[in-house]
Amino acid sequence: MNHYTSPSESARNILTANDRGGYTIPTSGLYPYQWNWDSAIAALGFAEFDIDRAWVELETLFSGQWADGMVPHILFHNPDPGYFPGPDVWGGIGPIPSSGITQPPLAATMARRILDMDAEAGAKRMRALFPAMLAWHRWIMKWRLDDYGAVCTTHPWEAGRDNAPDWDSAMAGIDASDVGEYQRRDTSHVNSDDRPTKYDYDRYIKLVQIGREVRWDQQKLLTLNPFRVADPTMSFTTLRAARDLLAISAQLGLEADGLHADIARLDAGAQSLWNDTLDAFDARDAHSGEWAQSVSNASYLCWYAGIESPQMLERLKSILTTVPHPIPSYDPNLPKFDERRYWRGPTWAFMNMLAGFGLAGMGHGVEAEALRLKTARLIAGHGFAEYFDPITGGPAGGNSFTWTAAVWLHWAGRN
Repeated sequence: MNHYTSPSESARNILTANDRGGYTIPTSGLYPYQWNWDSAIAALGFAEFDIDRAWVELETLFSGQWADGMVPHILFHNPDPGYFPGPDVWGGIGPIPSSGITQPPLAATMARRILDMDAEAGAKRMRALFPAMLAWHRWIMKWRLDDYGAVCTTHPWEAGRDNAPDWDSAMAGIDASDVGEYQRRDTSHVNSDDRPTKYDYDRYIKLVQIGREVRWDQQKLLTLNPFRVADPTMSFTTLRAARDLLAISAQLGLEADGLHADIARLDAGAQSLWNDTLDAFDARDAHSGEWAQSVSNASYLCWYAGIESPQMLERLKSILTTVPHPIPSYDPNLPKFDERRYWRGPTWAFMNMLAGFGLAGMGHGVEAEALRLKTARLIAGHGFAEYFDPITGGPAGGNSFTWTAAVWLHWAGRN
């Protein structure tokens, strides 16, 4: 007799299988290390059946924090020759071999949700983590803001949306002719049509080389780095994290000097990403001031950040009814839409969850629930893929993916 495995059981199995003892990999083969924002989402999934393990995930992430407060986007806990670029290419300067860039700061927001699930058990863990979270926040405030207070990404990998159309113009300005020979590993694990192109990858590696050359000196990189883009992902997630840090500090009676002022500045910065011509939140090149003219799934994180937008709500209602599997990572009506290539069209379940958190938190319960149900149907019908074709629902990228499993357990699959 065949045993039927429910999606919830499958999701728990994926988290357990991807657990490397203290940290979780996104999926075996393709991503063999601990990724920053993946880990924050993984913690939410673990919290549904093992709350201690959820806290351990976040504690392990912060064990790689640099002395200046930065939390890297990858921690290379155990060597794996199947991944490029590895620690030898990055030349990170933290306590654990790591990359030299950060990622959208989801950890404080997810930690607050986990704390709310069991405040008694979590208070001590949160108190211990809080200074590290605050230090990371202050590092972002010091090194990543543009003149308007929007938060910039200094590498496409830092925003987490690697090959999004938002970066095309800034990427075009990078001379990668001297990047040298290297061997990509990602395309040996998954279909190359689902991945960034060699043109993109050359520029990713060039930016790593620039950072490594100055040993990730942020002051020097302000001048040297040709890539600096004020971005909805970084701006909205940093603003939300600041709001959550303030709430945690009030709840637990912790020092959090300056957060009120930071929130005001970040709020103004995030609002400055409104592109009137596009009638949406957009990315803006911090060097040139040029708009990306890109409506991405990050544009819909405004509510997650606590920012209301009637225009974005109208867009969302339209997307919910016209795109079979929303929210696409790039608007299908715009010219660069590519339904399978990573961040140029595909739907990402965890981005839907973040948008859903925001919608529900700001009173848009109908839209939040519609998005949750559509995401649940997508995962139940097509599995725990890294991302999905927004038109057909077809799975793409890696399989048995940690954050998709976590999204099911914490949000999409809940009755």
